[in-house]
Amino acid sequence: MKVPVAILSLLALAGVAFPVAAAQLQPLRPVARNLYSGRWYEIARTPNITEGDCQGSTYDFAGWSAGQFSAVQTCHQGGPAGPARSIKVSGRVLPQTANTKMQLAILGGLWTQQYWILDHALDNAWLIMTTPNNRYVWLMSRQPVLTGASRAAALARLSQFGFDLSHLVFPQQAMR
Repeated sequence: MKVPVAILSLLALAGVAFPVAAAQLQPLRPVARNLYSGRWYEIARTPNITEGDCQGSTYDFAGWSAGQFSAVQTCHQGGPAGPARSIKVSGRVLPQTANTKMQLAILGGLWTQQYWILDHALDNAWLIMTTPNNRYVWLMSRQPVLTGASRAAALARLSQFGFDLSHLVFPQQAMR
């Protein structure tokens, strides 16, 4: 979602900091199409207006066909068991990007936004997704909790990209 400059200015004056990388980052390696299927759990994110008090956020991808897919983002207000709010989107992988860049559309294309998968674990246990300007970043996992070496590797990669981990939100996830 494109946030008007006036709102960003007000947030800056209020002391809201955003972990922006120093330069525009590019995806490191191709993405297998199976990353666009199944459930992903949000482990960390940049604070943003659309997710506000989202906890237990999940992203369910389905219907891959020739680079097109659908997804449902669900978040729970106040806690992982709180009232759920879902947003349905359609997406397409951008041509000639090795599946690393996608465009999502909400409300039949009334609003669109690109997202890039900067990196992912070799076993596809986690991925790092950002907007092209690197203002917003998400760390997502195939499991509700990312622990041990996987968590350390993912957080280290975020730091290597230049994101300030102290500015990220780590939402609670419901345990299965």
